[in-house]
Amino acid sequence: MNERVVVDTNVLVAAMRSPGGASRGVLRFCLRGRCQPIVGLSLFAEYEEVLGRSRLFEDSPLSQKERNELLDGFLSVSEWISIFSLWRPNLADEGDNHLVELAVAGTATKLITHNVRDFRRSELRFPLLEIETPAQFLQQ
Repeated sequence: MNERVVVDTNVLVAAMRSPGGASRGVLRFCLRGRCQPIVGLSLFAEYEEVLGRSRLFEDSPLSQKERNELLDGFLSVSEWISIFSLWRPNLADEGDNHLVELAVAGTATKLITHNVRDFRRSELRFPLLEIETPAQFLQQ
């Protein structure tokens, strides 16, 4: 069975801005079926909202159309998870709590983000969930 992962929005953005980085490698893993990305309503909305920020992608090698196609491809291999319990791990950035909730609801073993430090200061601990950078994830 493929490892279940949550891919933070900052990883998706980095993958679209840098064709050779570890973030792009994470997306390749997902698209090739080497891991199972999971997504829920809050994360989907965040992906959509951030991809709409054209200034964020001024230096991206991908056009708006290509970015949308990449997101569509990523979502096509992602499993949709409904969240029924709010765990509120009380992270420093309230906007990141939904990622932990998604990971718990979807039984993910990894949350892949560039903000590892922010997640390590959680009031709630989930010992089966590892928080890793894209580079750490790819080292397995």
